[in-house]
Amino acid sequence: MHSDLWVEEKFEDFLGLRFKVEKVLFSGKSEFQTVDVIETKGHGKMLLNDGLVMVTERDEFAYHDMIAHVPLFVHPHPKKVLIIGGGDGGTAREVIRHASVNECTMVEIDAMVVDACKKYIPQTAQALENKKVNLIIGDGVKFVKETTEKFDVIIVDSTDPIGPAQPLFGEAFYQDVYNCLTDDGIVVSQGESSWYAIDIQKSLLSVLKGVFPQCYLYSFSNLTYPGGLWSFTFASKKYHPINDFNPKTVQESQLAFDYYNEKIHQGAFSLPNFVLKALQGLIDN
Repeated sequence: MHSDLWVEEKFEDFLGLRFKVEKVLFSGKSEFQTVDVIETKGHGKMLLNDGLVMVTERDEFAYHDMIAHVPLFVHPHPKKVLIIGGGDGGTAREVIRHASVNECTMVEIDAMVVDACKKYIPQTAQALENKKVNLIIGDGVKFVKETTEKFDVIIVDSTDPIGPAQPLFGEAFYQDVYNCLTDDGIVVSQGESSWYAIDIQKSLLSVLKGVFPQCYLYSFSNLTYPGGLWSFTFASKKYHPINDFNPKTVQESQLAFDYYNEKIHQGAFSLPNFVLKALQGLIDN
């Protein structure tokens, strides 16, 4: 084993994030992407898809708390949840902690990601064995186009809009998402970096704005994604993420969180001025 092995995620042509590698646990190439699981110094086990950091044991809770609990505490009684992507299992893990959720369908395109996480990152993947989780290895775009089921909350836990995730940022996909949501349904999607990908945020929000009556962006802090500040989009048929949020429900749930709490929920929708300016007309108040 090299005593000085590092992995570097290169972002465009001007930024790199480097992590010290203790051990390579898994390396494979599926029909969609390269999949690597490594043991790092300082961040625990790490999943990379096509060389991009997806999850680390040290900070995965921040992402998974914020993608799952924000919509699930806004919706008054979410019973059926659909996750598109999320192969590491962390989002499903958080979703099924909610007592009202009795069914969580998860559609992940790449079986290799699921298998690698089940074997090497049980911290996130443990939930995939739960009887509430219906795991489908398949194409999420096709699933929402063809399903006759209706969901209260849909979570699009996707990678960047390249490769297999590209259609998950398009208009046709979100029209199908709208159609398979209940009349008061909510969709939350991985929403990129306001520092480095505001153009992607603009395009995703303009797509959502064309389909949903209400659109918002909220942010959280993440250790291992470029820029450290990351976002999710929140689009809704009925509910406002702050006005229809009752902080008491968080306390009453008696769930413990490492990142999320009722004040973080409210604060996450307060965006910096440079973001508000860039996204003017694309997000509601």
